[in-house]
Amino acid sequence: MLKWIDMPPVWLLAFLVVAWVQATHYPMGLGFGETWADLLGGLLVGGGLLLIVMAAMEFRRYKTSIVPHETPERLIQSGIFKRSRNPIYLGDALILAGLILRWDAVLSLPLIPVFLWVIEKRFVIPEEDRMRRTFRMDFARYCEKTRRWV
Repeated sequence: MLKWIDMPPVWLLAFLVVAWVQATHYPMGLGFGETWADLLGGLLVGGGLLLIVMAAMEFRRYKTSIVPHETPERLIQSGIFKRSRNPIYLGDALILAGLILRWDAVLSLPLIPVFLWVIEKRFVIPEEDRMRRTFRMDFARYCEKTRRWV
């Protein structure tokens, strides 16, 4: 049961709840400015969703597991995975940043690097270790030509 609770969307939801509570109950009179924050926030959320959909399509195309705690059967290096080894996690971070902007949650901005740190420690590093053991030289070459985030 804990394995299914310890998933990136659950972590994202937890960070979003903290940001929303801060924006709703503790705004401290701070704000980004409605017009540009709404526009940029919407673009970030949309971009994050687009990254996630593009990555999910590649997982489906290669018929391999998208579940973070499982080792994929194939190493995906096409599509969005040519640009980032972790487009889904990057999409999650963009969604968090976008909603923080849209909600005017200025004090929640530090949540973005904290979220990335949590995701990297809980998911990215263990996943990359499993893929390094499974795909060996193919994964090493992939890491040389594709950055972890962008």
